[in-house]
Amino acid sequence: MKLRNAAAAALAAFALALSLPGSALAATGDFSYKYVDGLGHEQKIVLHDPHSGKCINLYAVGSDEEQPGYGPHNRTDSPVIVYKGANCTGPEYRLRANGNPARDDLEVRSVKFDAAV
Repeated sequence: MKLRNAAAAALAAFALALSLPGSALAATGDFSYKYVDGLGHEQKIVLHDPHSGKCINLYAVGSDEEQPGYGPHNRTDSPVIVYKGANCTGPEYRLRANGNPARDDLEVRSVKFDAAV
């Protein structure tokens, strides 16, 4: 009887794990950066719960033909690598989870959140 209860509990735990939302594939929290638009105005973009484990080219700055974004701020629960180049290329810098804003001279075009967290 104990073996049957243990098997039922294991099956229930497995079913519960499968029914949980896909939060393991996303960093929880906000990541933001700034950029200057075509009219010369500073804009701020916020990514809420961004995907982890894949390269993200950032809106309005994600091409090497555009001016890069700057001043990234990682307020997610995952570390992130910011890249100066599009498609997660070029010089890179690691920002810790729930960190302070980076300086405005840190340029960014693409990011990749750590999927292991």
